[in-house]
Amino acid sequence: MKKYVFLIIFYSVSIFLLSQNITISKILEKIDKNQTADAKIATTTMIINNRRGTRKIISKIWMKGSQKSFSEYLFPAREKGTKMLKIDNKLWMYNPDADRIIQLSGHLLRQSVMGSDLSYEDYMEDDKLAELYEASIDSISVHNDRKCWIISLESKVKNNAYAKRKIWVDQERFIVLSEERFAESGKLLKKTDIPEVIFIDGRWFPKRIVFRDMLNKSSKGTELIIDTIEFDVDIPDSFFSKAKLRK
Repeated sequence: MKKYVFLIIFYSVSIFLLSQNITISKILEKIDKNQTADAKIATTTMIINNRRGTRKIISKIWMKGSQKSFSEYLFPAREKGTKMLKIDNKLWMYNPDADRIIQLSGHLLRQSVMGSDLSYEDYMEDDKLAELYEASIDSISVHNDRKCWIISLESKVKNNAYAKRKIWVDQERFIVLSEERFAESGKLLKKTDIPEVIFIDGRWFPKRIVFRDMLNKSSKGTELIIDTIEFDVDIPDSFFSKAKLRK
């Protein structure tokens, strides 16, 4: 019976894709076109909810491609001036109180950012899905009143933060509305939901993202709000240097 159900879903999805004249590679290409850019600058508000209460962190982040990013905390006062620099798979953090730079790499990048549900990899991620994953369409569904493809992703590169992912993709706007992220073992690690999106500079982009670390029992979720964002801006390479951390 399960085999027949799978075949019905497979043929239904195939017929739908043919009718829309679209392929799975084209879907990923459109998603990547929406969410990535040669360079972008954003200000964000991160709201962390846990048993201790609610914390708010406001940051500004500069990204160039998928390999370079620089961020600075603007609020609250006790965190203001903390900076992070990411180049390839290495990250440096600057603490203004200690006037000290420390480096994070490897598994340390999977630690929580300020007790939130985001890891450092999550926070500074800007990779193209098509470059990291092989994709297949599982089924068609409705999420938040939007028709979606449910797409499974399997990593095609080593040491990926998430070996498998499942994404709910808006069929009209080509933006991810919900996601589940898994370890290689199949264990569910993270859930994300995007309850609000915006149309800016000819692309659909998340306005609010809710993260949930499924391994953290005390977490009540972390909300990341995109306050402002600019795409394809000019950021010189010299901006992404360790010297910039102390300026």
